Amino acid sequence: MGSSEGDKPLRRIAASFEELEAVAKQQQPGPGAMEVGAFARACSNVSVLFGCLGIAFKFAEMDYVAKASPPSLTRTLLSTAAAAAPAPRGFVGIGASIELVCCLGLRNCLLACVVVVDDLLEASKSISKLPEMVELDIQKGTVRQAGSHTRNLLRVKRGIDMVKILFEQILVTEGNSLRDAASKAYAQVFAPHHGWAIRKAVAAGMYALPSKSQLLKKLNEDENSAKVQMQNFVRASGPVILYVEDLFTSRNLGMDW
Repeated sequence: MGSSEGDKPLRRIAASFEELEAVAKQQQPGPGAMEVGAFARACSNVSVLFGCLGIAFKFAEMDYVAKASPPSLTRTLLSTAAAAAPAPRGFVGIGASIELVCCLGLRNCLLACVVVVDDLLEASKSISKLPEMVELDIQKGTVRQAGSHTRNLLRVKRGIDMVKILFEQILVTEGNSLRDAASKAYAQVFAPHHGWAIRKAVAAGMYALPSKSQLLKKLNEDENSAKVQMQNFVRASGPVILYVEDLFTSRNLGMDW
């Protein structure tokens, strides 16, 4: 009993990044000419994975697709974390402290809450190549402006980073829990850009992650097939990430913002 490619989001993710990998490798070491549309469509496939990972990855999904209103997402993340996790030492309990945590700056995770991947898809209607897109923002002086295509490109790049590291950790971690793998991926990619309050909320939210077997069931894969597709994504996404990073570093734009 076979399943169509449409029922296999992990395979779709890996395949779309293998196509980008070919472009990234062909164009290096120069700035290259990866298409905005192809990049955005590949990245839109990844947003499905954030949904499969559940509430603990809402912070990544908010940066990546940002569909709901900021107050709604903030309360959803915190209330679910409160129900799923024990109160961290020194806290009366997250559930009793939602308003305090919000005031401490959880809303920073939702700064410039825009439809990030959709913005790149929209940009592709008038801008053909990623380097051209970045250059246009440089000319307009809007590179770091909230909602700019270049800022959204950086946010999407971090999402790809997160998934790459998550898959790398899943591949080398024994057992059925995703908590260690997800925690390490978050610590490397998003934590440096989040304040204390959001880091605490995410740490609690990690208790709400599905198990590895539950995730694979949602992705319609068994352990062996998932391993192959995760390896394919890790291999393919590396050159793509380097390609996007070069768009920033070669223009002295930096990425730590």
